[in-house]
Amino acid sequence: MAVQLPRGVYTGAIREITVGKPEQGVVIGGESAYPFYLFEGAMPHRPRIAIEINDVAAEGWPEAVRKPYEDVVGDPVAWARKAVAAYGADMIQLTLTSTDPNGQDGPAAKAAATALAVSDAINVPLCVWGSGNVAKDADVLRVVCETCAGRKLLVGPVQKDNYKQVGAGIIASGHTAVANSPIDINLAKQLNVLLTNLGVPDDRIVIDPTVGGLGYGLEYTYSVMERCRMAALVQQDDQLRYPLYCNLGLEVWKVKEVRDEDERLGDPATRGMLMEATTASALLVAGAGILVMRHPGAIELVRKLMADLGLGQ
Repeated sequence: MAVQLPRGVYTGAIREITVGKPEQGVVIGGESAYPFYLFEGAMPHRPRIAIEINDVAAEGWPEAVRKPYEDVVGDPVAWARKAVAAYGADMIQLTLTSTDPNGQDGPAAKAAATALAVSDAINVPLCVWGSGNVAKDADVLRVVCETCAGRKLLVGPVQKDNYKQVGAGIIASGHTAVANSPIDINLAKQLNVLLTNLGVPDDRIVIDPTVGGLGYGLEYTYSVMERCRMAALVQQDDQLRYPLYCNLGLEVWKVKEVRDEDERLGDPATRGMLMEATTASALLVAGAGILVMRHPGAIELVRKLMADLGLGQ
């Protein structure tokens, strides 16, 4: 006798968002059921993996994750090309480390020129990520938007304290906002309301809920993402029906466990790779639409997981 699985009923769906240059656009979102519940609904577009690069040498990156890129570190164009050609990146995230006021405090114009050069060099969508300094990002990301007008970038982090400046650039130049808020569903919703009230179209927002790595807040991240999907799919909350963007490489590769070379803990390179893969896997089944990762080995493991769960290339 065949087992009849109970099936949930969903009244909402995640919006479809198209990012990337018109001839190379990628669609994310569109789910009509919980992540990988393919027996209950559709996931028409598989989650995408973005490989993170920096606009300067990967300062502070542990050797294990720097090594795969050691021949191109310091050249963001070559780095982006390698991430696509050698490791199959679906997207590239260019982190503008040089603009950090606590570091080089580089000018907005130079960062924008780098973003344009990287966009020209690749055939996949580009996300341009600021330093995280609210005031500096307001200036830098606005110039990036203008310089790369029409290329349909993902631009972030767009935060509550700079959404007007960055949001205006996004609206005028045709990009998509990565709306970043602390790990809280209400704050995520509030920022989406602010952006839509400003005039950012519904099909040009993705949610960055802020993620924690394995052992550093992953469980709380998971619960917030899960609540976002529940509100969108079951409660039809219109302000949470956006794809989820998870910038996890940064969080995983900064913790002490990926740097500690105590032989009792095993090989640090393998440990770091597995920590990134485990974090990404959890976020994937919590509803991530885009995973921003670093280590090629971790990326391969996550791709295999997606294929095993029914979503291949």
